[in-house]
Amino acid sequence: MVPEFAIRQAPLSRRTFLRGAGVALALPMLDAMVPAFGSEAARPIRRMLGIQTNMGILPQFFFPEQAGRDYSLTPYLEKLADVRHAFTVFSGTSHPLVDGNHSAEKCFLTGAPHPGAGGFRNTISLDQFAAERLGSETRYPSLVLANSNEGATLSYTRSGAPIPSERSPKKVFQKLFVQGKPDEVAANIDALQRGRSLLDFVGAQSKRLNRSLSSGDRQRMDQYFTSVRELEQRLHNSEAWEHRPKPVVNAAPPDDVDEPMKFVQRTRLFFDVIKLAFETDSTRFISLFIDTTVIHNITHHGNRPEVIAELKQHEEAQFAVLGEFLKTLSQSPEPHTSLLDSTMVLYGTCMGSANSHSNVNLPVLLAGGGFRHGQHLAFDANNNYPLTNLFVSMLQRLGLETQEFSTGKGTFRGLELS
Repeated sequence: MVPEFAIRQAPLSRRTFLRGAGVALALPMLDAMVPAFGSEAARPIRRMLGIQTNMGILPQFFFPEQAGRDYSLTPYLEKLADVRHAFTVFSGTSHPLVDGNHSAEKCFLTGAPHPGAGGFRNTISLDQFAAERLGSETRYPSLVLANSNEGATLSYTRSGAPIPSERSPKKVFQKLFVQGKPDEVAANIDALQRGRSLLDFVGAQSKRLNRSLSSGDRQRMDQYFTSVRELEQRLHNSEAWEHRPKPVVNAAPPDDVDEPMKFVQRTRLFFDVIKLAFETDSTRFISLFIDTTVIHNITHHGNRPEVIAELKQHEEAQFAVLGEFLKTLSQSPEPHTSLLDSTMVLYGTCMGSANSHSNVNLPVLLAGGGFRHGQHLAFDANNNYPLTNLFVSMLQRLGLETQEFSTGKGTFRGLELS
């Protein structure tokens, strides 16, 4: 109980500090922003996982016919029946101006328009936008994963550069939980320090160059300096984490599955490692690219029943392992909640129909994260609602004060907090 003579201090708004300066910049979460005498429960941990399967999903087996909460589960959603209350399925949504058929796979988490156009330059992905602001709270600001034998990735830097993905569940496990020997740790620290020294040198050289540049070039150089300072800070944080022991888990390293046709089994291995990463708070932001190019030929089914049946079998298996994963998260306890309630899991594809190479009416669902789920939010299948608005809602759920992301200019209609 709070004593009667105690000072009741109102929490500080994250905008209050900057309002007088007339700038729009989100502050990090400060102690002054937590209600007086509040507990740690007032600031629950929020996580985010973005998953894309790149060859489309048969829409007739995914989209429910009815909107609202009383919709009937479709064959694919039946695989998620145990967590029906914990996800929302969307129809009639897409990324505005994102076209280019298969080229759209690089824009699933960015929403950058016209990926198939010449001179296309991507923008920052949803996971990296969050990791830039909140990633310093964990050992790894983010994990970029790909169930692929190629160099696929869902994650892009602020400048639009692709971030290389880790394609081995076993190596991810070792990175997260296998403690290096003292000489290995020392070598890692030395490499990080040398990286910071190099950035100091580049920064000093660039500042001398800056004096002879035009105002436009100086502005671009200022942006470059900002990026350098941010990278220096990430290197500094990484060095600090090298001195701390890695978490210990009661699990054995997975054995990698290399056979391309066994992409479902490999997805299961990634999900196992992702759960451990979230449970140990090793990171809070993960992207997973599920490459199903190996079945590309049957996605062009031409409405042949036997080919559709074969493709459906593969896709049902994908939803089965997704259902297992979501159920496991829902059964993993956290203080006052479950791991699923604290984790937003976005699952979808870049094509509404791989058979026609369509980039509209994307099959997408969102699970967990503390939203009021258990519904089908149906929008206009011809005049799609911006999926990037969902990204704004997800960022706000993380505690970031932003009103837009990419082409999203507001929060997602119909999605409410529980």
